[in-house]
Amino acid sequence: MLGRISSHQSMGTLDGPGVRYVLFLQGCPIRCCYCHNPETWPLSGGSLEDSAEIAEKMLRYRSYFGAEGGVTLSGGEPLLQGEFCCDLMDRLAAEGIGTALDTSGMVQDDWAMRALEKCALILLDIKMTNEADYEKYTRGSLQKALDFLDAAERLGKPAWLRQVILPGINDTEESILKLRRIAREHRNVQRVELLPLRKLCLEKYESLGIPFPLKDSPTPTLAQMKTLQALVDSESED
Repeated sequence: MLGRISSHQSMGTLDGPGVRYVLFLQGCPIRCCYCHNPETWPLSGGSLEDSAEIAEKMLRYRSYFGAEGGVTLSGGEPLLQGEFCCDLMDRLAAEGIGTALDTSGMVQDDWAMRALEKCALILLDIKMTNEADYEKYTRGSLQKALDFLDAAERLGKPAWLRQVILPGINDTEESILKLRRIAREHRNVQRVELLPLRKLCLEKYESLGIPFPLKDSPTPTLAQMKTLQALVDSESED
């Protein structure tokens, strides 16, 4: 089966447990103001690649995966190509390779739900903790992300929640505590990862002729990230 692919990363360590082969698929239904991969937005972009050939390439790296590693399907939004994801995951599962889905949760059609059933882990981006900011900064929906997390919980799928920290936008104690509450309310959530805003993507935006909305925003310091991560990990009562 053919799918639209943006790029491959053969030895990733930041997109799920262990060493992982990360496949970035084309197409995204939302527009996060801090997106690092604007080249993945159009579903018509990238290159057409065959799932059988991709699976064969991925299997060459299985010796590096160990007990925890595997394959992560990312993007863009991989579930815009849900049927392709299902086909690829079936091929990998037949070889004993587990797959993680790095998703915004915004796509919830039949193929997306089938892919959810097949994956071993969900990396769900909870972009903001209120609807107004979700719409303003991502054109997405908090409720849709929560609906997706609910579906993953019903299926017993382990989930990691991830959030990019944007100074002055979602780095307040109130926001972090709400994210912690979302995690606590879902038994399938194993961890919450806070990621600092980075602007290494500026060159991409310039080459594409797209303004980067957060060009002048500060990057969170290591100390700030440690404080916020400690808060979201705290076992104290809300």
